[in-house]
Amino acid sequence: MKSIGSIVKGKPTMTERTVYSMLMICGISHFLNDMIQSIIPSIYPIIKDKFDFSFAQIGIITLVFQMTSSILQPFTGYYADKHPRPYALSIGMCFTLTGLLLLAFAENYLLILLAVSVVGFGSSIFHPTASRVAQMASGGKKSLAQAIFQVGGNGGSAMGPLLAAIIILPFGQHAIAYFAIAALLAAIIMIRLGTWFKARLVYAVKHPQKDTGLNTDISKRAKYGALTILILLVFSKYFYTSCITSYFTFFLIHKFGVSVQTSQICLFVFLTAFAIGTLAGGMFGDRFGRKYVIWFSILGAAPFALAMPFANFTWTIICAFLSGLVIASAFSSIVVYATDLMPDKVGLIAGIFFGLMFGLGGLGSAFFGWLADKTSIEFIFQASAFLPLLGIIAGFLPNTQKKGGH
Repeated sequence: MKSIGSIVKGKPTMTERTVYSMLMICGISHFLNDMIQSIIPSIYPIIKDKFDFSFAQIGIITLVFQMTSSILQPFTGYYADKHPRPYALSIGMCFTLTGLLLLAFAENYLLILLAVSVVGFGSSIFHPTASRVAQMASGGKKSLAQAIFQVGGNGGSAMGPLLAAIIILPFGQHAIAYFAIAALLAAIIMIRLGTWFKARLVYAVKHPQKDTGLNTDISKRAKYGALTILILLVFSKYFYTSCITSYFTFFLIHKFGVSVQTSQICLFVFLTAFAIGTLAGGMFGDRFGRKYVIWFSILGAAPFALAMPFANFTWTIICAFLSGLVIASAFSSIVVYATDLMPDKVGLIAGIFFGLMFGLGGLGSAFFGWLADKTSIEFIFQASAFLPLLGIIAGFLPNTQKKGGH
């Protein structure tokens, strides 16, 4: 049987060109992971009625889930940088599988909290390591690789509630167990990913890169300043998008009197634009430079965001589509730009930014819900529209690539 080193040595495409097969596996794995994760909020009506939970108890379930899936990610990412574990992806999915089965048969509040925390822990293991694998398979097209990975997650997040409506709502809590099949499939797929990752680590040790093409003259102070700017940009992006994803249907129903079904279709239009924009942002980031894509994608959404609350129905949908298309293009470039700043801490940086993505999305939804109760649904769309203007600070980001690059 050939050694891993000899197998890798005979396959230069593993490092010299973009390995699209691995990127597709990363995307599919992300799809399955986020699909499973997104069914948790979808089952709240079932467990609230079954166990007579209060809204405060439902909120605590969300808090526990977000704490484990968001806050733990930087720590699991930091550990992955120090001690790479190629099969950690499959192990993480086994935690998710265990959490799903616990959730399907939990008969009290404490067991439900334990179940969602186990699912969240599995997710916190997945994202930093999978993001690193995507970059390893990029062949230099790191923004595109991150975008393919991210589109998988976006698709899974959109599909989860739909499947929950078809499978769980009609048959009840125990039907959650059917999603264990998806978790098992993901764990098996990730074994293939782990095998490639292990081989790639061996190759990287034997064939270190002499020139990464990155600008090494950026001071530590400038790097931390750039990371602070990126965090502010992620805040503006995900606070704004959380307002749309959580309350766009209510806005359309309140302002234009459309049906629930029509409002859901309009939300799907925004989510579709979001997926397209994510992939396009990855391609443009590699071609034109990540800094400029970040700058354009946040600030460029501002005109559509500002116009949307005052437009008629048709133009509201057009503005929603265009704002989603533009602002979605930022995230893959933000993650890759941040890892370019600290290429020896890919897992930690990916964990921080994925954790921020989930955490800020949840906080934004809660904040705008509170603000809507205090004011009106139209006011929160008028207020949130100013958030993309924060994109102007992207102009202060240093160039992470050497002169002659982007």
